[in-house]
Amino acid sequence: MTANELRKLYVSYYKERGHQLAAAASLVPENDASVLYTSAGMQPLVPYLLGKEHPLGKRLVNVQRCVRTGDIEEVGDDYHLTVFEMLGNWSLGDYFKKEAITMSFEFLTEKLNIPVSNLAVTVYKGNDKVPYDAEAIQTWLELGLSKEQIFCYGDDENWWGPAGETGPCGPDSEMFYVNDLPDCSEECGPDCSCGKYVELGNNVFMTYNKDKDGNLTELKQKNVDVGLGFERLLILANNLQNVYETDLFVPLINKLEEISEVSYDKSNEKTYKIICEHTRAAVFILADPKNIVPSNSEQGYILRRLIRRTIRMIHKLGVKKNILPELAQEVIEIYGEAYPEIKLCRETIIEELKKEYDKFDKTLQSGLKMANKYFGKLQAGECLNGQQAFKLYDTYGFPIEFTLELAGEKEIIVDVEGFKGKFEEHQEKSRSGAAGKFKGGLAEHNRNSVRLHTATHLLNSALRQVLGDSVFQRGSHINSERLRFDFSFHRKLSEEEISQVESIVNKAINESIDINCIEMNVEDAKESGAIGIFESKYGDVVKVYVIPGYSLEICGGPHVSNTAELRYFKIIKEQSSSSGVRRIKAIVDLD
Repeated sequence: MTANELRKLYVSYYKERGHQLAAAASLVPENDASVLYTSAGMQPLVPYLLGKEHPLGKRLVNVQRCVRTGDIEEVGDDYHLTVFEMLGNWSLGDYFKKEAITMSFEFLTEKLNIPVSNLAVTVYKGNDKVPYDAEAIQTWLELGLSKEQIFCYGDDENWWGPAGETGPCGPDSEMFYVNDLPDCSEECGPDCSCGKYVELGNNVFMTYNKDKDGNLTELKQKNVDVGLGFERLLILANNLQNVYETDLFVPLINKLEEISEVSYDKSNEKTYKIICEHTRAAVFILADPKNIVPSNSEQGYILRRLIRRTIRMIHKLGVKKNILPELAQEVIEIYGEAYPEIKLCRETIIEELKKEYDKFDKTLQSGLKMANKYFGKLQAGECLNGQQAFKLYDTYGFPIEFTLELAGEKEIIVDVEGFKGKFEEHQEKSRSGAAGKFKGGLAEHNRNSVRLHTATHLLNSALRQVLGDSVFQRGSHINSERLRFDFSFHRKLSEEEISQVESIVNKAINESIDINCIEMNVEDAKESGAIGIFESKYGDVVKVYVIPGYSLEICGGPHVSNTAELRYFKIIKEQSSSSGVRRIKAIVDLD
């Protein structure tokens, strides 16, 4: 079964059961302070999981590209990927546990022909506040699983959420493929990492709302969020060992072998996998409609890190020329049918990869000079200290393996343990710095963030009035205290221009204008003059928010009902974000 066939099979199965196809969203979450990239199919649906009516109804299905960057260094094994696809289906206050579990089971066993005997599931065993999930257990038993195939775990394994400190949460029931391997111990089960149990997907039952004090109350709208790992199902459907044997990667590996003139074998297998996986990830990110480019912060930093690690691996193969554009072309061909928008971004993708290669190639040469400077002060048998090894990694992007290779040529020892200590210090600082970003999640969708979201519409309109129609939104980030708005413009704004923008927004606020929402198809939205990125995420029916006299914009919401609720608008900073993109930080008069 090809990748394209599996996607179509999944979508058609759920459409036959009353689900509407919800178009995939951008890789950059819209107005979500919790993560840099969309890491799950449910993220774009947050407003609807919280009770907002979805224009397509209560049953949805889609295939969502996701990015998870926590294990970049682990890419190259059989399991870790930075970019993957999530097969998702949802019930927004419609059916619940029994129906969701039954559909998941039938898709796995009837459509993918996975033997029931090779399945195992986990369910929530309960605690002093929430009872064990008897309904899920009974459903699995009725479908034909034995008691020995059902495992009960607690909060660590079978409780989902909330995504932030507060919000929807509830028990879940995960599904696993059981490999034909012996138990690693008497305690062996789905929570074990021995390799016998491979997770296929998860049925999440959003049953409760958790408040800031940890109290749980039952939700009026109980939702189901089901996510299945596309690549893992593709492996199973074709009886393969890992994702690199599927049609998502085989053509790319063959292309790399051809253009590098280096044979693919066990000695360079991991290097090959990293190059192919990271190139694929970079292509997806560069093709995103939010116009992400390599930079030293946030989404752009992750992209730069992926590209530069790829370049290092290309050098490790012994290839001195820039083969990234040719590899990217192959990725575009592989995914062109499923994601035709990637083909439209071909030139941009190739251009950015060329620019980043040229930049890092110079950095790489500088790093080699620094390494030789360190080595020049040492004799054979002496030791490069951990601080120096980490500087080569942190400043010049040298992995410890590369430093070890360089040192070995000069018979110099490297303090690897010292390097690891410095690296762990660096990771701890990074985790601490990221704690605030991952703290928000669903909790950030409160009254203040809604008001700031509405303010971005007025700000966008005001910027276009003052600077011209060539201005377009390039990204936004909202928390409970301020908005950040990126837009296309080539120079710093003058104080007079900033004052004009503020005046236009505050004029709209003072006029106490009612904000209307109109549902229409995409073509009508275009003809109406609504602005927005006309990407596939909107689907056939879109919501257009109208602030008469000021703004006509496609958006998923949420918004205030009247501009007066914003009270007052103030720009607190205007600066460069990246080449050709400016950034404004602003506030409104909050509660």
